[in-house]
Amino acid sequence: MSDAAFFHHASGAVRFSVSVEGQPVGASIGSNILRHVFRTAEDADPLTTYGQHIEQIHAAVRHRLGNGSLEPVLLREYDLRAPG
Repeated sequence: MSDAAFFHHASGAVRFSVSVEGQPVGASIGSNILRHVFRTAEDADPLTTYGQHIEQIHAAVRHRLGNGSLEPVLLREYDLRAPG
């Protein structure tokens, strides 16, 4: 698996891997979720948005894995919302 994130046009999602205990774990996040959560413009590049928020996104993947999610992890809007 390549470590470089890429935009998968058919699914409309950024696909990427996160290192967990030295092993790559596949994950993805939809461009619509990136746009909504991070309040970007309709035509914003999903890969750019992903790169600007990579630490928060990767932390959300690790959190989901810690709660029992299996690979590949598909992030939802809820995963990126700060507790209120």
